[in-house]
Amino acid sequence: MTASPEGATGLRRAHLPADQSAELIDLTVGGLLARRAQTHPEWTAIVGVRHDGSPARLTYAQLYDEAARVAAALTGLTGRGDYVALWAPNVLEWTIIQYGAALAGVVLVALNPALRADELEYALSHSRASVLIHADANRDDDLTAVVAAVLPALPDLVCISLSERHRWRAAEVNADVLAAAPTDADEPVMLQYTSGTTGRPKGVLLSHRSLVNVAKLTLEAAEVPHGSVCLNPLPMFHTAGCVIATLGPLWIGGTVILVERFRPAPVLEALRREGASVLFYVPAILGALLECQRSQSSPPPQLKVVMGGASNVPAAMIEDAGAVFGASVINLFGQTELAPVLSATRPSDSRRDQLTTVGRPLPRVECKIVDPISGQTLAIDEPGEICARGYQQFLEYLHDPEATARAVDAEGFVHTGDLGFLDARGYLTVTGRLKDLIIRGGENIAPAEIETILVGHHAILDAAVVGVPDERWGEIVAAVIRVHDEVPAPARDDVVDYVARRLAPFKVPARWFVADSLPVTPTGKVRKFALREAIASGQLREI
Repeated sequence: MTASPEGATGLRRAHLPADQSAELIDLTVGGLLARRAQTHPEWTAIVGVRHDGSPARLTYAQLYDEAARVAAALTGLTGRGDYVALWAPNVLEWTIIQYGAALAGVVLVALNPALRADELEYALSHSRASVLIHADANRDDDLTAVVAAVLPALPDLVCISLSERHRWRAAEVNADVLAAAPTDADEPVMLQYTSGTTGRPKGVLLSHRSLVNVAKLTLEAAEVPHGSVCLNPLPMFHTAGCVIATLGPLWIGGTVILVERFRPAPVLEALRREGASVLFYVPAILGALLECQRSQSSPPPQLKVVMGGASNVPAAMIEDAGAVFGASVINLFGQTELAPVLSATRPSDSRRDQLTTVGRPLPRVECKIVDPISGQTLAIDEPGEICARGYQQFLEYLHDPEATARAVDAEGFVHTGDLGFLDARGYLTVTGRLKDLIIRGGENIAPAEIETILVGHHAILDAAVVGVPDERWGEIVAAVIRVHDEVPAPARDDVVDYVARRLAPFKVPARWFVADSLPVTPTGKVRKFALREAIASGQLREI
C-alpha cells in the first residue's frame, strides 16, 4: 500500500509508507542561498526588527554578499568541518552568520542566549567548538561577562564579539572560499542542543539535506504562496526558528521579518506595517498575540497562514487564531532530531482534523506506531511510540553513540519518545510523552488527554499533568493549573467534577496545584521533571 497526497485509506496497521508525491532537492544551505541570490537578487530577503523597533533590510544579493564575507573570515579562523558556536538573540547577524558558516563548510553550534555560565561551558566543551561568536548582551544579561567566566576552562577557544565586526566579517569576498563551498548535502551543517526536559541536553547533528528539504516540504504542505512575507518571532537557536522560519521563506523566495525580542504589541504592528501574510508561532506566542489583539482597537493583521506547534495546541486557540487573523492555522509536530517536522495539518483538512490531530507526515517520511516494550507495530487507533524514517532524521548525537543507538532502531527508524496513534487514513494524533506516561495501578494514563480537558475550563489558562509517587497505586495523577488573570482559582470540587464528567475515574487528578507560571523550555515545552520536583519539595500551593 502506498500513501497519496490526499492521505492514506484503509491502513490495517499503524505503519504508513512514505508519500512519494513530492521531490527532494539536492542542495546545501549555502547552495540554496546562492540560487536565490541569482534568481531574485533585488527582492528583500530579510528585515531585522531591532528591540527598539527600527528595521534593517537586506536583499538576496546583499544577504549572499554578507554571508560570503563571513565565510571568508571563518575560513581564516578555523578549519573545514570544525564547530563554530553562535550565542546571540534574534539579531540580523544571526542569519548572516548561519549562511556564512554553511558556505565555509563549518558546523554551526546554535546556543540559547539565556544559558548560564555552567550551561555555556558544557555546550562549548561538549561540542569542542573552536570559535565562539557572541552578542555583548541579551536583554539584561551581560553575555560578555559570562564568556569571561568560562574562558579559563576553554583556553583554546577563539572568542569574538558581534561588535568586533572586522573579525567575523572579511572586508572582501573570497572567490576561492565560495568555489570550495560544500556541495554534498549529506554533510553536517548544524548542531542543535535538545531542549533538556529530562536532564543534560544532547547535541543533535543535522545535515544540509535534512534542513533544506524539511523547510521546503513544510511550507509546501502549508501551501505558503511564493514570495510571501513571513514574520519569525521564534528563537533562532532552535530549528523552528532557523530552519522552518528561515530556510522555508528562502525556498519560496519570500521575505523574513526577524524579530529580535518578542513583545505582542510591536509584533502585531510589524505584521501590519510589513504586510506579512505568514506568522510562525509556538502556543505561548500565539496566545499572547491573541490576547493583545483583543485589547487593541486597531484591526488585526490579515494573514494567510499561521504555522507552528512545539506542544499540544489547544483547539480553542487554533479556532481563535483562524477567526481573528483570517488564516489557515497549521499545526506542526516533530522534534529536533527530525529537523524538526514529522507531520503537519493541511489547509484542506477537515475542521475536526485541524483541531484534534497533527495531520499527516510530510512527503518522503515513513511513520509507524510501535509498542514501547516489544517494538512491534501496533494496530491503527492504538496508542504507542511514534517512530519515523526519512531524509530529515539527524545524523547522530554528537559524541554519544550509545544514545544514538537507543534512538534509532535496526531498521533506521527514529524513536521519538512521543506517544500517539495513526488512524486508517494516516492522520497522526499525539497523546503525550513516553517518559511522561503515568502508570496508576497498571493503567496507562496519557497526561495530554487530561491537559486538553483542563484548558477547556473557563477559569484555566494553562495546565500540566504529571505522575507523583503513591504507596497504594505506584503513581497518581497530579494537575498543576494556571488561571486567567483576575480570575480566582477554582475550588477543588469544581475542577474534580469538571474532569470526572469527561474522563474515566482513574484519570481524574487526585492532587491539584496552582502556579503563577509553568516551567518551560525555550521552545515552549513544559519541563515536567521540574514540576515533579516542585511538588515533592512543597513549592506549589495545593488546593
